[in-house]
Amino acid sequence: MPRSKRRLNSDMGPEEDDRHYKRSRNTVSSDRRFSKTEDNSSFSQKRCLAWFREYTTPDEPELLGPDGMEKFCEDIGVEPENVVMLVLAWKMNARQMGFFTMQEWLRGLTEIQCDTIHKIQNKLDYLRSLLNDPTSFKSIYRYAYDFARQDKDQRSMDMETAKAMLQLLLGKHWSLFSQFGIFLDDSKYKVINKDQWYNILEFSRTISTDLNNYDVDGAWPVMLDEFVDWLKTSKTSEPSRS
Repeated sequence: MPRSKRRLNSDMGPEEDDRHYKRSRNTVSSDRRFSKTEDNSSFSQKRCLAWFREYTTPDEPELLGPDGMEKFCEDIGVEPENVVMLVLAWKMNARQMGFFTMQEWLRGLTEIQCDTIHKIQNKLDYLRSLLNDPTSFKSIYRYAYDFARQDKDQRSMDMETAKAMLQLLLGKHWSLFSQFGIFLDDSKYKVINKDQWYNILEFSRTISTDLNNYDVDGAWPVMLDEFVDWLKTSKTSEPSRS
């Protein structure tokens, strides 16, 4: 939640008001645990853990939950739905969306050597750049399947979650994404399994927009065969332009 701002007393005179303002600034500065000087220091596991506990509760000191996640995202200046948060979760190998355990937090932030807000803000561009590396992107994409499933006992992902994750990962990069989304809406499919999930990425990377290199006898999941048939039918039924 957004932090409330302290309001100055309107009855104060200019000099008293100025002194109050300076005292307030000094108090804020002295209360900040992670100063710019510390940001230039080497990584400290102790400082990293102290930072983690700013987002936990006394009842669950080793688990950063949804409220803590909201505050963490606010502190680093990133929306929770931003894809960079998925990359960070991948670095931590976090198991459940919306939660970081203390072990996951330490694992990921030790790897990228971040123990303060300022340090992780300086790493955001690096984390985003991993999406441009094909090998890293493939690993992040595959990780997202298990990460995003709400029920870990189920072997498939519900369609609503799957479409949201596909939008996040492929929406800006796959030219057929919007058509695939319409196909899913019109299809019988209510869930996506792991084989389908993995092959959607492969399809988006290798099959041309005109489908000329799609092998109908290839080992694609039936879902993608049906998508190709649906796409061809849709193109055929489009009114011709004079």
